[in-house]
Amino acid sequence: MSTLPHESPTPGYASPYRIESDEGPQTLAELRAALAVIDPAELVAFNARLDAARFGRDQAVVITQARHLVALRTRPEVRQAVEASLGAQDDLMNADDLWAELDKGAA
Repeated sequence: MSTLPHESPTPGYASPYRIESDEGPQTLAELRAALAVIDPAELVAFNARLDAARFGRDQAVVITQARHLVALRTRPEVRQAVEASLGAQDDLMNADDLWAELDKGAA
């Protein structure tokens, strides 16, 4: 979908591997609006995590994780970068296999 002449285009990310501070939502209101569009349950979960976070670094971590989620869900180049970084790793273990493998090592 292209933008109209009076609208500013959605800016891309400088690098799909890193989200700079001036990219993506810039306020809590913008972040909440983006999460609500992605999935209302994501917004509810974000609000709960933010409410439970201690002031300072804990809050920053919750906000950063939510900004990453928005980028992953809304920017195809970010999703493609994640897929490319995984490469052709078809041999990834699921959680049950991982726990079984760890149990073998402990025995």
